[in-house]
Amino acid sequence: MNLDAWVAAHEDELIRFRRHVHAHPDLSNTEQPTAALVAERLAEAGLHPVMLPKGNGLSCDIGSGEHMVALRADLDALPLPDVKDVPYRSTVEGVCHACGHDVHTTVVLGAGLALASLGDALPGRVRLLFQPAEEALPSGSLDVINAGRMAGVEEIFALHCDPRTLTGQVGLRTGAITAAADFVKVDLSGPGGHTARPHLTVDLVTALARVVTDVPALLARRVDVRSALSLVFGAVHSGVAPNAIPQSGTVSGSVRCLDHAAWELAPKLIEQLVHQVVAPTGAVAHVEYNRGMPPVVNHAHSAGVLSEATLETLGPEALVDTQQSMGGEDFSWYLEHSWGAMARLGVGRPGEALDLHQGSFDVDEKAIGIGVRLLVNTALIALRERAL
Repeated sequence: MNLDAWVAAHEDELIRFRRHVHAHPDLSNTEQPTAALVAERLAEAGLHPVMLPKGNGLSCDIGSGEHMVALRADLDALPLPDVKDVPYRSTVEGVCHACGHDVHTTVVLGAGLALASLGDALPGRVRLLFQPAEEALPSGSLDVINAGRMAGVEEIFALHCDPRTLTGQVGLRTGAITAAADFVKVDLSGPGGHTARPHLTVDLVTALARVVTDVPALLARRVDVRSALSLVFGAVHSGVAPNAIPQSGTVSGSVRCLDHAAWELAPKLIEQLVHQVVAPTGAVAHVEYNRGMPPVVNHAHSAGVLSEATLETLGPEALVDTQQSMGGEDFSWYLEHSWGAMARLGVGRPGEALDLHQGSFDVDEKAIGIGVRLLVNTALIALRERAL
């Protein structure tokens, strides 16, 4: 197969597919329409996709042989309005593909179709994984794993759109490339009372303020600074009247961490600090800690495969260093089961200042064909190495 020729012949179709998915986004755990669309296209190519139990994700095996690698895409969109003035603007009010999952889905689909065209020349098996709920907790990668779709997978690869990297470039690093991401909620309670007599009750709003300011500050002094264990509160709720001390209040926020060891310590440490800070106020504290995902830590061998594939696909000038992000990515759960790596696919145009999770987010669609070629070469290199 001439890969460049295959992509050139199918690029318009892939762009149309991406635009359709972009215009018809599905929120996390409701991806049945998108999953069905992907399954239909795979079946048209003579493949045999298998839906996840809820029908909102699927897998599909291509080829045969002793060794198997996987390519992963995510299907869900975000609860954001699409503010772009483009023909493929979201038709679903308040829902938008603002993180590039429409591109991820299209690229893995295209790579699968290209690999399928190899027939018996494919040196092993490739499993396509189209997962739901990357943007939700619990995350959809766990649904894929619990459904047994990682069984037999020796190595897994993924691309993530990066608008800060130009189209034609690929950002890659060995080791951690994202952060752990968890969520914490702190409920405080007290008897309430009059703001004229705070000394006769529990000044609950002040107690909440101490949690918001003191716990993150103390946390930064309890772990190695290189771990960058960060707690940032994004919501505070308490009270209705300016002259009444409330009986309850809640603060909630996100925990980010660059280091796997510190991530393991975070739940116990944060709960301990909350109780220490709240104790002098007299309030009663309850901490609800929700695990999100560990950092994505690229395996050295898998990062090397992606690096080799980038050089083969685009040349040495395309491979660029990338920094570890404080963002979370549930691809990390797959890496608890096999080697693997994620690279950042450049989708940015010169002079643009777009970012992920914005309603104005869009991509340079030339990146779709690049992503297909990169993943095809990645799968082929990985399988050939394992066959040696």
